[in-house]
Amino acid sequence: MSPNSNDSTPNQAHSQHPPTDEVQNRIDKLQAELLCHGFDFYLCHDPDNIFYLTNFANFIHERPFILIIPASGRPIFVMPKLEREHVKSRSVIELDFAEYLEFPAPVGHNWFDRIADYIDDHHRVAVESLCPLEVYRSIPGQAVQSDMVDQLRQIKSAFEIQRIQYCCDLLTEGHKTLLEMAAPGQLPVLIHKEVSSQLMQKLLLENPTSNLINSKFNAVTQPGVLSDDPHNFSEIFATLAEGGPNVTIVQGSANGYGAELERTFFLGQVPEAAKKPFAAMLEARELAYELLRPGQCMSELDDKVNQRLRDLGYGDYLLHRTGHSFGVTDHEAPFLAEGYQHKIEANMIFSIEPGIYIPGLGGFRFSDTVLVTESSYQKMTKAPETLENLCIAI
Repeated sequence: MSPNSNDSTPNQAHSQHPPTDEVQNRIDKLQAELLCHGFDFYLCHDPDNIFYLTNFANFIHERPFILIIPASGRPIFVMPKLEREHVKSRSVIELDFAEYLEFPAPVGHNWFDRIADYIDDHHRVAVESLCPLEVYRSIPGQAVQSDMVDQLRQIKSAFEIQRIQYCCDLLTEGHKTLLEMAAPGQLPVLIHKEVSSQLMQKLLLENPTSNLINSKFNAVTQPGVLSDDPHNFSEIFATLAEGGPNVTIVQGSANGYGAELERTFFLGQVPEAAKKPFAAMLEARELAYELLRPGQCMSELDDKVNQRLRDLGYGDYLLHRTGHSFGVTDHEAPFLAEGYQHKIEANMIFSIEPGIYIPGLGGFRFSDTVLVTESSYQKMTKAPETLENLCIAI
């Protein structure tokens, strides 16, 4: 199957806040899992999980926000008193508030005292892997590592798909602007300023109640001299030059839901040494799309894609897995990675981005945000696909 297949997108893409029943359904599913596994509570500290379960986003600092979900009944939000109205304005479900005044606080008035108001030594508590040690040690009863919420996040609802599609539409527009601005002598930092501002302005004009805490956009252009090091953004005043390979990274989150779009492109002409690795990257990418279907093992997909690149002579130039997921972040599980023994399911969303990185030559990578359907896939981002269309006239 060609990577250009099935590129229609879901209808009614938007960036509105979720309705109550969307978030309550997540709570209901979590509570069913708690009962099934014999837990009394689930404790969340990770802001992404708290956002997923409430629609409230927060920064991590010395005043913790802790969401306690009982096996039945309303969630309890342990939070600073000063944030009560903020929480009420953003959350879309009914919550019980367990407030503390400040941290540090007198004996009996700290955040951990509020946890102890609900959880005692007889309770069994599921706790996410990313819970800080300080919070973990404060939990009475038996605390057991469990990532039920992260697992629930892996399968997207129709609402979440629409939200991610909206972000994808923004990124598609921003990527088009980036390529239009690309020219020899251009500063990538100026491209980033223009594109990220354009996308944020569009988001806020179309969705004025968007939460700025979890809305962000990046539009990075890696010049050829840096593109063999995929996360090297240190030389912000390195200019674009004729040739390439240059790599684009347009990614972000629109009111809490993320995506990404990336391409390798050239200015004026394609160096002869870049043609074979570019073609090899496209071949590996097409194989990844052929394998992207429900029931496929994620580890096996990545292994087969990497083996194809090894067979083509690029085994020494592989630096990362074939893909990762998106949701209430722009980088999360599940992963198309060797050693990740999980099955692909319909309504999962992945990046597809096998890459080749050759020191002294550059990086070769496309990335699209892709929805797995019942029998195939659906690309949610759009950008040029061919070498011809990614060689920009100067």
